[in-house]
Order: sequence, then structure tokens, then C-alpha cells
Amino acid sequence: MSSLPYSGFPNQFRADLRAGKRLIGCWASLGSPITAEVLGLAGFDWILLDGEHAPNDVLSLIPQLMALKDSASAPMVRPPWNEPVVIKRLLDAGFYNFLMPYVESEEEAQRAVASTRYPPEGFRGVSVSQRGNRYGTVPGYFQGVNEEICVTVQIETRKGMDAVDAIAAVDGIDGLFVGPGDLSAALGHLGNPGHPEVQEAIKYIFERSHAAGKAIGILAPVEADARRYLDWGATFVAVGADLGLFRAATQGLRDKFRDGK
Repeated sequence: MSSLPYSGFPNQFRADLRAGKRLIGCWASLGSPITAEVLGLAGFDWILLDGEHAPNDVLSLIPQLMALKDSASAPMVRPPWNEPVVIKRLLDAGFYNFLMPYVESEEEAQRAVASTRYPPEGFRGVSVSQRGNRYGTVPGYFQGVNEEICVTVQIETRKGMDAVDAIAAVDGIDGLFVGPGDLSAALGHLGNPGHPEVQEAIKYIFERSHAAGKAIGILAPVEADARRYLDWGATFVAVGADLGLFRAATQGLRDKFRDGK
């Protein structure tokens, strides 16, 4: 990827994802622009700002997006739900790259795409001047932005697995993403994504994504898992999360000085 600061328009991240480039990312769940800025300094290809399982809303996400402005890392956002009004607000806030949670059908994938497109391709509401078009200063924004929004969807249930081919075939879906936590729970192995049945399910979703010519990603904070998924052909992988990294580092530091050592 370019070493220049990320700019959503044109969207180099989407172009790289669709070209099948290997993109290594990190999860951001702490809700802090300071920690987001530190993550941006590390040089990850992308950073996921989480609105589903983190204490974030539009007003807390914007400062984190600002903190990544001078970073080479492409910001992604995961909305709390595949819901058009929430997605519209995130688009207007300046997000171009989306990870839509809990998509289980072709219709839900179509709605995810349509939520990010102005008519006639979709039903995104029009605001003439908002942060997403740099307050009306991006030339040709309304004519070209539909082709710049990146939409990836999470497959994390048995129903989503059953519909994976139809979901992957939806025009405007740039990639699929496996949610190993929810998928393991859906398959009866809550808290055990390493179970053979879950691993076979992950491999199946990878294979179907490859067959459709779509990018495939996953969250894998354990290095051995991340490398295995990369060997299986994953192209965008989150290899850690700020919360886990912070907890491990602080616990490790405390442990060095236990029992009078």
C-alpha cells in the first residue's frame, strides 16, 4: 500500500482488497483517539474501529477517524448492526470502508450495499455538506462516491454459511469476513473457535469466497491461527486488538514483579 496518508476518495484500500493484496490489520475497541493514533503509527494496512462490541457511537468514532488522518492505515468501521440509518450516519461522518455484522442472506447483503449507495444504485440519504465529502469540497463526490465505498460482510452463523454463495455473488460486496467467536457459538462450540468443526466451517467459507473471486478475512489474535488462515488464502486478517494487547502487556509487566521478584 502507499505510504501516503490514507484518503477515502479515491479509495485505495478498496482497490487493494479487490486486487487480492494481503492486508494486515488490527482491531480497535478501546474507544480512544489516543490509542487509535498509536495503532496508526505501527503501519497496519487497516484498522477496524468497532461499533458493535465496543462503547462507540458516531460522536466517539469521529475523533478516532481524525486520529488516523495522517496514518497509512485505512480506517474501517463495524456498525452495531446492518441498519441503513446507522450506516448513513457513519458514511456522513467520513467512513468509506465497512464491515457489516451478522449477514445471513442474499437480501441482507443487498441491503448492506444499497445502504451505502446514492440512488439509483441504493437509497443513501443525501446531505450536501458533511464530513464524508470534506464539507462539500471533494470534486465529483456525488458522481463517483458509490464506486469508492467498500462493503465487506461477516459470515458468523450457520444460516450465513448456508447462504454464503448467494451472499458472495451480490454486486457491491467486496469481501467476506469470518466472525470466529459467533460462528463457534452458532455451531455449538461457544468459546472454542479451534474446534475441528469450526475450523472446517471456516475453511469452507474461505473456499466459497475464493470460488466467487471475493476477498476473505478473519480476526485472528493468536499468531498461529493468523498464519494458518493466511496459508488458507485469507487476504485481510486482523492479527490483534488494542484491548488484548493492552491487557497482555499490563498483566505481563505486573507479573514480573510478583512475590517480591
